[in-house]
Amino acid sequence: MSQVTFITNANKVVAAPAEPTSLLRISIREKGGIPFKCGGGLCGTCKCLIEQGREHTDAIKPKERKHLSEAQFAAGWRMACQTFVSGDVSVSWPPPPPKPGSPA
Repeated sequence: MSQVTFITNANKVVAAPAEPTSLLRISIREKGGIPFKCGGGLCGTCKCLIEQGREHTDAIKPKERKHLSEAQFAAGWRMACQTFVSGDVSVSWPPPPPKPGSPA
């Protein structure tokens, strides 16, 4: 077993399967909070920053290369739907923009 820490979601820590598993699948199953709208045709919305444990992620996929730059990869950015993890990782993502009319 490994663990995933969802930093942006109050440092929520969840157990992850030992076999390589999609980071987005883990987030959905465990309510980790990584935002996504992939099913609505908005590919690229599940961008996240692997803050710790990049060595426990798989190779960058061609689909990710369409949405992220080499500089972003170097900084640790990945697409959760395309990234499979097989060890302890900590992940964050940008907070959603404020809704119109709400206090900033």
